[in-house]
Amino acid sequence: MVSLPALIGGLVLDCGASWIRMFVALGFSILFSLGIGILAARSRRAEHVILPVLDVLQTLPILAFFPFVIFIIVGAFPGSLGINGAVVFLIMTSMLWNIAFGVYEAVKALPNQYIEVAQLYSMSRLDRIRKIFVPAAMPRVVEQSVLSWAIGLFYLVTSEIFSTGNANYQVHYGIGVAIANLAASGNYQYYAIAIAVFIAFVIATRFLFFMPLEKHFSAYNETSGQQRRGRSIHFVMALKRSMRMPNRIVDIGKGARIVSKAGGAVKRVEVFSIKKPRIGKTGRTLAKAGAVSAAAVTLYAIVTFYPWVIGAESEVIVDLAASFARVWVAFLAILLVSVPLSVYLVFMSRHRGSYVLLFQVVASIPATVLLPAIVVELSGAPMSGELVAFVVFFLSGIWYVVFSIIASTRTLPSSVFEVRSVFGVKGFAAWRRIYLKAILPGLITGAVTGIAAEWNASIVAEYFTTSGISGTNVISSVGTGIGKLLDLSLGNGNLALMVIALVNLTVMIILINTFVWKRLYSSLAKVYG
Repeated sequence: MVSLPALIGGLVLDCGASWIRMFVALGFSILFSLGIGILAARSRRAEHVILPVLDVLQTLPILAFFPFVIFIIVGAFPGSLGINGAVVFLIMTSMLWNIAFGVYEAVKALPNQYIEVAQLYSMSRLDRIRKIFVPAAMPRVVEQSVLSWAIGLFYLVTSEIFSTGNANYQVHYGIGVAIANLAASGNYQYYAIAIAVFIAFVIATRFLFFMPLEKHFSAYNETSGQQRRGRSIHFVMALKRSMRMPNRIVDIGKGARIVSKAGGAVKRVEVFSIKKPRIGKTGRTLAKAGAVSAAAVTLYAIVTFYPWVIGAESEVIVDLAASFARVWVAFLAILLVSVPLSVYLVFMSRHRGSYVLLFQVVASIPATVLLPAIVVELSGAPMSGELVAFVVFFLSGIWYVVFSIIASTRTLPSSVFEVRSVFGVKGFAAWRRIYLKAILPGLITGAVTGIAAEWNASIVAEYFTTSGISGTNVISSVGTGIGKLLDLSLGNGNLALMVIALVNLTVMIILINTFVWKRLYSSLAKVYG
């Protein structure tokens, strides 16, 4: 048996290797998010394509694609470089979605005078990105990176465990590998020590890395109108001092352009109309009819030439319905806990900052680290597989809702907090008139991201082994579910069934986003407009 000092030294080395992968993935995620977020915010055409794609990709269980990632990257870069690159890529794809949305929202909310002055002084695209868009987005990048780090830890541990399923594709150092091996050996004393070392690294990262970054960028989060106007004036004056403008005509969009003379003075502003092509009702009807006809022809061809698809589709629908029920049962439990907890933190607690810091640390401990302990505790309970899945779903989604509500209430006017004490509003009336209305926007956003996290966790919650996909040591399993189906189809090499399952899951996500979340957001926009 390994001595305790040797164990701790090895665990520190494992955590160090894992943390290097995490920081590399975070760096690439930020770079990618800045590019894609700025593009979506500044180009209407790109926005219509990028945002729906991000909505779908952040919800899909990306662990299902990991074997393909390993095959492609290891094929291009054999050996340790390839497998580490595959793990970094998987972590990156879990981190970047909410950072990209944060960049998009920050750039989209920029005051118009920033853009107009940049156009007036003919700033190049590179200068606009470097001097305007990136500085404006960095506070949101840092804020979202804290959450992305917690998400990445979930996939770090899982990806390292998955990678141990084949000797040719093995991460030699990593906390996920160490925890998997200790859990499989049954030495739960050493397993608890591994979790303690992992938590120590999480806390150190929070205090030594993220908190200094948040403090550095806190100056950008000023909210008073006078401060924003001061920064705008400073920005304009700095541009005037540093740039010279020749005679030219600058289009500023929306049917307007500025005609200037030497020295940068505005000579006149011309306004003109822009005629936009319109698609008539006949065109839209023909387009819909064409889409329906193409879908019907495709379905007929599949049924005729590939009749086995019908049986596979029936299996997938049953599995998808089972997972859908688990996800929403867990989400209802999340609401029962997160809403009272968030209301207490926002409206009643005097130690909100301390609690939020504690919750951020707890949220950074992924459910995959605790999964062996959860299995042991629930092993004797009836329907233990379902209980384990419920706990993993719950832990995967609750912090999204809590943190989203807290973030959305930071900008509430002071009158919202004063009305309860001034008018003596208490009990049910306070909940109906104040609390629920104040947290509703954040609650909807948290619901979208929390449920997306649950779907991502389904591939772990419903079927999980300590030795990779289709491993022999199964520590958690349910009777049926889309996550289990994806695991088994990948392990058995049934790629056709896996594709059918992913297509069904994607269609369901698109339908829910279109007919549920978008309508809720539209209703909120009218109420809070």
